[in-house]
Amino acid sequence: MKTYTAKPADIDKKWILIDAEGIVLGRLASIVAMRLRGKHKASFTPHMDMGDNVIIINADKVQLTGRKRDKPNYWHTGYPGGIKSRTTGQILEGKFPERVVMQAVKRMLPGGPLSRRQLTHLRVYAGAEHPHEAQQPEVLDLRSMNPKNTRSA
Repeated sequence: MKTYTAKPADIDKKWILIDAEGIVLGRLASIVAMRLRGKHKASFTPHMDMGDNVIIINADKVQLTGRKRDKPNYWHTGYPGGIKSRTTGQILEGKFPERVVMQAVKRMLPGGPLSRRQLTHLRVYAGAEHPHEAQQPEVLDLRSMNPKNTRSA
């Protein structure tokens, strides 16, 4: 018996739409990372870009459990003494709340050139509007998958 390896012609990419309103961030990120890699498909091949294109809307309404809203996020400007920090709650309420979801999904993917290419198939929007209606995305309902995916605020 031979091991099946997908060819580029065999890859079927879909567009998936996920509404993140009320969904717990870590559970959302793990499901999206699995979809981006293509591990949900029976024909998964580790060295091929098999994943779907994922659109996440309402990223500013994602839920965090525990005291994760107060967790500091650090970055460095590149200048001496240039360490900066903001809490996750400040980022969610700020100008770019979609960065919290992008960072969570990025950290769920393995490091390397393939996962960086797979991350380009993720589109995150803070509001309910998105410009990808022409792709006719399928709606993936995370609320119905598991009752733990949602958290009442």
